[in-house]
Amino acid sequence: MTEEIELAGITISMAFKAIKNVHLTVHPPDGQVSLVAPLGTRPDVARAYAISRLGWIRQQQAALGAQARETPRQYVERESHYLWGRRYLLQVVEAESKPFVALDHKRITLHMRPGSDAAKRAEVLHDWHKSLLHAVVPGLIDTWQRRLGVQVSGYFLQRMKTQWGSCNTVLGNIRLNTELVKKPKDLLEYVIVHELAHLQEPTHSERFAALLDLHYPTWKEARAELNALPLAS
Repeated sequence: MTEEIELAGITISMAFKAIKNVHLTVHPPDGQVSLVAPLGTRPDVARAYAISRLGWIRQQQAALGAQARETPRQYVERESHYLWGRRYLLQVVEAESKPFVALDHKRITLHMRPGSDAAKRAEVLHDWHKSLLHAVVPGLIDTWQRRLGVQVSGYFLQRMKTQWGSCNTVLGNIRLNTELVKKPKDLLEYVIVHELAHLQEPTHSERFAALLDLHYPTWKEARAELNALPLAS
């Protein structure tokens, strides 16, 4: 069971699970805060622990808030767009045909019907982003579920405001933020490994960290790189 508490203007999601130690986390990209305490911990004790860490929470949220953020995209000619960590210029071609996207070494070319607005262009580009992710995600899941000894029932792609990914340990599926298509592919792989590891260990416990240390030794560097890259506006 999860409940929310409010401390000095900070909302903290608090839960109690079968773990040994308290885990306090400030989640990228928007700085949401969660506290997971061992079963049997009195709520007032967990609350007191959160109060003692308010300074640290604010520091972490400030660091996330200082990250570079993309300016809102207008989907116009020669606008910068990112794909797998590389910058491309957008070219818009209007024609009376079904919208589609083409890629070469310098440009992303967006073919649209005349009079299309920014929202429609964004929708077509987002669908293309999902198709690119669908082309690589199943292979990565297959590789890592065998290495980790877990079974994934399925995956979903969607825009996510506060997480790069999530795992439903009951249903055995994962969700991935479509913004990952803009980041280097190794960071997509890190997020997939992170979420699959939750099928062995649901919380961010010492056991979870040990799993990542064993199977993906550079996970801390990957996490730091991902969280330092520009966020969506």
